Amino acid sequence: MGNCLLRNRCPSSRNQPDEAKNLPVKSDLPVWSAERSITTEQLMRKRAEFWDTSPAYEGRKEIWDALKAAAEALETGNRDLAQAILDGASITLPTGFLSDCYDELGCRYVLPPYVLSRPTNIVTSKPEPATDVIVPTSPVTMAPDMHLKIRLSIGDVTTDEKLPVNSLERIADVKERLRQSHNLGKFRMRMICCGKILNDKTAIKDAKVPKGSLFK
Repeated sequence: MGNCLLRNRCPSSRNQPDEAKNLPVKSDLPVWSAERSITTEQLMRKRAEFWDTSPAYEGRKEIWDALKAAAEALETGNRDLAQAILDGASITLPTGFLSDCYDELGCRYVLPPYVLSRPTNIVTSKPEPATDVIVPTSPVTMAPDMHLKIRLSIGDVTTDEKLPVNSLERIADVKERLRQSHNLGKFRMRMICCGKILNDKTAIKDAKVPKGSLFK
């Protein structure tokens, strides 16, 4: 994913033709496809590598920074902001496209399509598997030997209750019982006590929280 584009260096004389026009930036984004389908994360890394390394090849860093900001504004549909950024940095666009532009010294800046728009074959990354939902392997039948103070928050509704549990139960077991008693289905839950998130596999007795603490 390295930067392999060949761009003109900036000699003392201007590279831009004297009669070249400076057209307003166009809102049209390039349509392109990657050689292989890529995820959003891969595209973002590719872009970051380009913007980080380009100033080391040629041109002025402040111009590269302005081009990056303009490209991001244009991609989100804010053409007016992109134009204001370009005008403020004295960047000219002979064709009206960010893919080929010049600074006030005549140095040329060439931007690849992947920093201007997303490819047609971009794919959504697979979501990370949920780590806070562990279904008990068997029903909990242990007799309660303590009560947990539970503060359950669902949207804007918060309720307090005391839940009879056995100290050998896992946090995952407690969550599952709450799901069943409140008809929460596959609702994802996190249990926090004393400022720390409790691991699903931890037994209540091993959570090492002070007696009478509030679980939420």
